[in-house]
Amino acid sequence: MNRRPETMEPDIHTESGQVLVRFWGVRGSMACAGTETLRYGGNTACVEVRCGPHLLLLDAGTGIRHLGNDLNGHAVDADILLSHSHFDHVCGLPFFKPLFSPRNAFRLWVGRHGDSGRSARQVLYDLMVPPLFPVSPDVFNAAVDYRDFRMGDAIELRPGLWVHSAATRPGGPSVGYRIEYGGKVVTYITDAEHRPEAPSAAVADLLRGADIAIFDASHVDTEHWEGDHSSWEDGLHLCCRQQVKTYVVFHHDPRHDDDFLDRIGSQLAATAPGAEGPEPVLAREGLILLP
Repeated sequence: MNRRPETMEPDIHTESGQVLVRFWGVRGSMACAGTETLRYGGNTACVEVRCGPHLLLLDAGTGIRHLGNDLNGHAVDADILLSHSHFDHVCGLPFFKPLFSPRNAFRLWVGRHGDSGRSARQVLYDLMVPPLFPVSPDVFNAAVDYRDFRMGDAIELRPGLWVHSAATRPGGPSVGYRIEYGGKVVTYITDAEHRPEAPSAAVADLLRGADIAIFDASHVDTEHWEGDHSSWEDGLHLCCRQQVKTYVVFHHDPRHDDDFLDRIGSQLAATAPGAEGPEPVLAREGLILLP
């Protein structure tokens, strides 16, 4: 049977060759505060991935503010990989404290479909502009290097640390990532509908054999959507087909409170194929996984 990854307290650092995944924001569409979202959290998408000494941040929703508070006071050199520029995935950047320290350095990566779409620099400058925001990114004191790439590129961020990318659906706008380091694989796929009966070959390649697959499963099969998100049932089928070891249900709909997510967890546990399939996990703020 697959071993469930360890759940640990967040004050931990990785050694050479070790991979750690920590969740700071697990909601989609909009942040939701209140007593009904305390157990899983109400912040939007932000996932920290540590690959040995290297720090990667997947998306920059409201959860990145809390990550910034955790990093504040330390020298930070990190890569921020945006899946796309929908507001819920970028709105935390102006409130990310490490961007205001001159001792820090960041590379902000944005995937583009061909020559279309906004550049990495445009994404941030379009976000922080009056009347939407009072100051521009020029207030940041950290060194920010804006990096654009084509969806489908493979990038070696550091020696032995590879990030493979693919459009999550034809024409974009969201890009999925497959992070490979030290023999471990972490996949991150969000904001696109994926049907098991007609899987995208590119998405299947990102998922294949992943130790941890973080998958946008915003809704359940009985809810109607129009192509922007998948269900946890679809995600489970896809992860089973691609022999994923741990399937993480992510990007929880703001209408789904803690009790609703508990019911999804029970259904997921009852449906998962046990020893022959992935270990299912519902993402929650503060969760740490070691593949």
